[in-house]
Amino acid sequence: MSSPVPHQTVSRLRSIVSGSIGNLVEWYDWYAYSAFALYFAPVFFPKGSSTAQLLNTAAIFAVGFLMRPLGAWLLGIYADRHGRRAALLLSVQLMAGGSLLIAATPGYATIGVAAPALLLLARLIQGISVGGEYGTSATYLSEMAGARHRGFWSSFQYLTLMGGQLLALTVQLGLQRSLSPDQLGDWGWRIPFVIGAVAAIGALYLRTHMGETAAFEEQQRVRVSDDPEGEGPAPSQGQMRQLLQHPRAVLTVVGLTLGGTLAFYTFTTYAQKFLVNTSGFSKEQATLISFVVMAVALLFQPLMGAISDKVGRRPVLLLFGIGATLGTVPVLRLLASTTDAGLAAGLLVVALFVVSGYTSISAVVKAELFPTSIRALGVGLPFALTVAIFGGTAEYVALFAKNQGVEEWFYWYVTACAFLSLLVYWRMGEPRASGLMDD
Repeated sequence: MSSPVPHQTVSRLRSIVSGSIGNLVEWYDWYAYSAFALYFAPVFFPKGSSTAQLLNTAAIFAVGFLMRPLGAWLLGIYADRHGRRAALLLSVQLMAGGSLLIAATPGYATIGVAAPALLLLARLIQGISVGGEYGTSATYLSEMAGARHRGFWSSFQYLTLMGGQLLALTVQLGLQRSLSPDQLGDWGWRIPFVIGAVAAIGALYLRTHMGETAAFEEQQRVRVSDDPEGEGPAPSQGQMRQLLQHPRAVLTVVGLTLGGTLAFYTFTTYAQKFLVNTSGFSKEQATLISFVVMAVALLFQPLMGAISDKVGRRPVLLLFGIGATLGTVPVLRLLASTTDAGLAAGLLVVALFVVSGYTSISAVVKAELFPTSIRALGVGLPFALTVAIFGGTAEYVALFAKNQGVEEWFYWYVTACAFLSLLVYWRMGEPRASGLMDD
């Protein structure tokens, strides 16, 4: 007769699942903007308005990735002072508000330049939300998971991140099949944002029933005993000062993120455009290939996370570093020359299997580098800055190289960044050995 599962274990698993679902919803909302921009852009940015065009440019280049470091900073400090659960609740509220604002904002023909201004505001809110979500959810999942299966459970962060992208793609395919292009351009594009807002409210309900991590609660007890009057430095000053006392950990986050984020965005978001512009597939074929590849790649995350619990984080990171350094150029060359959809999908699956050596344990490796008092800030801020500089510009750099007739330079650029990350993985110690996240 099997023994009953301890209540503490059930509560822990419930909290992990609730946090993961909230993460999926947040990333769905984030990617829905990109998936449906083609349909709502004419509503907000008419060609005849130079002001609206400028706002459109600002929204595309500034709002998304440039707001993520600010969100990581603000919500990282908030999470380290007031709790991971409180920050995750705030994050999903911001995302719900941003999605509702996009869904409800009238077009330019109705309210003029206020329409793109409100869209810009909504994307600012969403950028802050998703910027704070990464570091806080990485910290929460890593702290909530037990030491034996920490790699497995923390892998759910990228599993749900990619799941959000896949869900946005699923909604897009469904609406394309059920509505005409005119209907989608007129009102149908608002549906995914309504879905996102409602789902975010559901995620908010789930997160209100999550428990706080034991690591944060213990840190709070220590903080109160050390400073019972609360007369220490201001939270932001104290935590930034603490973060700067860990320069090696901060630089390690930058180094291990550099190649990983560039490879991830190259073989996910940019790959769909690459299949059309370089390989010559139709938009419908590229969408279907991307959907299938993303669905398969989801399975790699818990698999590699579980492997890292057995063999360590460093060997899994080395798998990515070596694979991406040696394989990026051959894979992209083959992908550029093929007209076979099966081969294209297979190449992208192989690429994302290698990339999963980074994505699956990205959260836990970074969390294991910092003490509890600055973990959310330490994980989120250097990550968000690196993603803004390298991940956020991946598509622009790739298209610029193609436009200049030197597309292969981009292949070598990705390779060089992967090699720099490989050097970091090679020189770093085993993150689990730090003892900073011992139960």
